[in-house]
Amino acid sequence: MGAAVELQAGGRSVRLSSPDKIFFPERGFTKLDLARYYQAVGPGILRALRDRPTTLERYPEGVRGESFFQKRAPKNMPDWIPTAHITFPSGRSADEMCPTEEAAVLWAAQFGTLTFHPWPVRRDDVDHPDELRIDLDPQPGTDYDDAVRAAHELRAVLDEFGGLRGWPKTSGGRGLHVFVPIEPRWTFTQVRRAAIAVGREMERRMPEHVTIKWWKEERGARIFIDYNQTARDRTIASAYSVRPRPHAPVSAPLRWEEVGVAHPEDFDIASMPARYAELGDVHADMDDHRFSLDTLLELARRDEHDHGLGDLPYPPEYPKMPGEPMRVQPSRAKRAEKQVAKKAAETAAKRAAKKAVPQAAQPPEAPPSGSTTP
Repeated sequence: MGAAVELQAGGRSVRLSSPDKIFFPERGFTKLDLARYYQAVGPGILRALRDRPTTLERYPEGVRGESFFQKRAPKNMPDWIPTAHITFPSGRSADEMCPTEEAAVLWAAQFGTLTFHPWPVRRDDVDHPDELRIDLDPQPGTDYDDAVRAAHELRAVLDEFGGLRGWPKTSGGRGLHVFVPIEPRWTFTQVRRAAIAVGREMERRMPEHVTIKWWKEERGARIFIDYNQTARDRTIASAYSVRPRPHAPVSAPLRWEEVGVAHPEDFDIASMPARYAELGDVHADMDDHRFSLDTLLELARRDEHDHGLGDLPYPPEYPKMPGEPMRVQPSRAKRAEKQVAKKAAETAAKRAAKKAVPQAAQPPEAPPSGSTTP
């Protein structure tokens, strides 16, 4: 490998070892290419990560090597990178890095970080999200164009229920993400409830095209609105993050007029720097806005009161939550119901057979003690 190089970001120097190590063999992109990409989009990705507890998705040997998610701040992390203490649904806790400088992104790239997964909170208030994140996830039989159709309807739903505005971006795969900046005054549970309300309204408008069914066997060929991405400790790849796929795609912020015109394949670590140099961060104004969830939460209340539509299942690793329905795969629940019904039928049949035996067939009663037979 080549000699280490020093990269500059925001007045800091970050050492990059093994700069020639191949990270994306299909394209020939190196570790240095990755770091230079993050230099080129530095202000944009810092805007997406600033002050947010961030999980690092690391590929130390490149995209074909082993990978892992690093939630706890590394012991060798520089003291100029702050942390936040966060609590997981399990009750355990950790200190996660919170980037406040572009150099923090380069430092993470030095250790093979491809994708940054920020929490939807800031380090000064880790229990109240300041973003409502909607994940439009294509299921088998659907594609990016289907996600685009859903995104445009989602835009109308957000506007209708509270005058909300979303900022769209590609996922780096086949899907789309829409982030809505919100006032940080609701809990994770309430924000998740608002996401469910959005999903149900989308289902009503596009029943053949959109679903919020948690169980895969129920989704069909529809776009899944993954409401559980708003649960505590669930994160979505940040804008400008590199995704671990052979062609080195990135999660690209879009303007609404580009949704359906641009495609995920248009954005990778080679093409994004030129776009950024020309347009800058097209989501730069996102932090200038803060919207209310009151209207969506009222929609959620009406769904429950008028239609009996309450909470939905959490991910399997979460503790059972108050008001959550039974967390059982529907096909398994049906099999269990059939087994119970079968056993009940067998028991009833045995009782009926016993009652149906003729009286004569019953064994004679023994004569009373001490009696004689004439």
